[in-house]
Formats: sequence, structure tokens, C-alpha cells
Amino acid sequence: MKNIAIVTGGDSSEYVVSVKSGANVFSAIDRKKFTPWVVLIRHGAWNVMEADASIAEVDRADFSFVFNGEKIHLEYAYIMIHGTPGEDGNLQGYFEMLGIPYSSCGVQSSALTFNKNFTNKYLHSYGIQMARSVRLVLGENLDPAEVVKELGLPLFVKPCAGGSSFGVTKVKAIEELAEAVEKALNESPEVLIEQFIDGKEFTCGVIKIGDKKLVLPVTEVIPKNEFFDYEAKYTPGMADEITPARISAESTLKIQDLSSLIYDLCNCKGIVRVDYILKDQTFYFLEINTVPGMTATSFIPQQIKAAGLNLTDLLTEIISMG
Repeated sequence: MKNIAIVTGGDSSEYVVSVKSGANVFSAIDRKKFTPWVVLIRHGAWNVMEADASIAEVDRADFSFVFNGEKIHLEYAYIMIHGTPGEDGNLQGYFEMLGIPYSSCGVQSSALTFNKNFTNKYLHSYGIQMARSVRLVLGENLDPAEVVKELGLPLFVKPCAGGSSFGVTKVKAIEELAEAVEKALNESPEVLIEQFIDGKEFTCGVIKIGDKKLVLPVTEVIPKNEFFDYEAKYTPGMADEITPARISAESTLKIQDLSSLIYDLCNCKGIVRVDYILKDQTFYFLEINTVPGMTATSFIPQQIKAAGLNLTDLLTEIISMG
């Protein structure tokens, strides 16, 4: 049977979420068809894990390891690292050089979509609606008055590279802006300051397997905090997540078509999730997640279930197409 690596961990603040996502994917792999192994990458160490303990180190020369005296070649990588190095193109480049198939978007697509500023500029050129924004790079001077004049209040400050709402702040007063920028710069050397759009949040998954594209049911997100922050995302009871969303068939088709278009424009592959804010019948693009959360309670597993599909079967299809 083909040896499958579920690659988790990473060096970003999303480490814990990645490990949980990886565990859920690992448990869903069809053991009759594949032999799954958890590969944990953390601070330069690559270890094959079993029951939270390392059983071997990965030989990065050929993506193999030795176990019980046998050399095992990992023949496919299911990337479940949120953030660097799994979502930004670094790992993808490594697997491309070794000729090992993997589950996610390619190098170029991953690098583009991981940076919110680059993604916004690129998609805006195709007429995709989104909030107005200002980019700030580490070392640049911040002029709070100029930013507020341009974008108004409240506004959002976000790291350009990151996820799970780490480093994100909703700023209501001009005096709060400098601290919010500093917080975001702790996550990424580049920051996006965005206009606030008052509306409801929705998210939609898209999966492409070979020539087949599957657009999943839409999820409506109602956070109990001021916005869908880390606590609202990962603390039970802190957000209502309704799948399928309580919107008309017309609006559902609109967001699904838009998600499919963005998937194609960004040349995506595998499972991707696109997030939006709905205001006055317009879906404003928020961000694209090329390695979306796959914990038991994450959006994509919810949407797969709502579509009447089976996660194990989908994973088998994705791996088989590799």
C-alpha cells in the first residue's frame, strides 16, 4: 500500500490548529488503500510521530525514514500545515523538487494566496469586490490620521501572512491603531489595514479533483465576539456556524460561483475555502485559505457532511489523483 505522509505542525501561531487538523485527516484515511504516517515539522526538525512521540527522523534527501530496520519511502504528502512552511509555497517547492505528489495548491498559487495584500491586488484586477485597504511594512512610519481619513473607523488591522485571526484587531478609535499595527507586525513583517464592512460573514469550500470540481454548501458564521477571532473560531459555543447558510438559492449560487471563479483565478488545487462579508446583496472577498482547517468542527468537514459526502472517500480521491 502507498505510504502517505500527513504533514502537520509548522512554525506559525497556527501550530496547535494544524496538529488537530492533521489528526482528523489521519483518522479519516482509508487504511485498506493507504498506510498513513504523521510527519511533524517544527523549528527545523522533521519527525515521524506515533501517539505524540517521535519514532523516526525524516531523511529530507528523499522524504523517507527508517522504522524497525526498514527504510520507508513516503510517496504522497497530505499537507496540513496552516501558515509557514505549508501554506506559503515552501513545502510545495520541496516536494516539487523531489517529484513527490502533494495535496495542496502549487508553489506559485500558495505563495500568492498566502499574502493578503498580493491576493487582494491580484483579484481586484479581475473585478472581485473587497474592502479598501492600506499596506504597511515593518520599518515604515504610520500616520494614523492619514489612515483613518482614507479608511474611516472602525477598521481592521491584519498580518499580511497568517491565519486563525492571530494578530487581528478591530480598531474603533484612532488611539488604538499603533498598538494594533504592532500586534500584527509580531505575526508578519507586512500589515494590511482594512476598511470595516458591516455585514454577515460566510464561507464556501471548493474542491478540484482531476477534471471534477465540487463547490460545497455555504456556511453562515455568527460570532458571539465582535468578530470571528481566534476564541470565536476554536472555543465551543463562541460562534454559531450554520450549514447550509440561511440565504436564498440565488445568493447561494452567487457565492458558490464567485468561490469557483476565485479558485480558478488563483490556479488552486485540492481543498480550498474562501471567506466573505455580505452587505447589501454584495459578497465582499475577505481571504482565501489554501490549507483550510480540517478539525472535526472546522468548516470544510461541516460542509462535506452537509453535502452528503464522506471525508474518507474525498481524501481517497484527492490522494489517488496525485
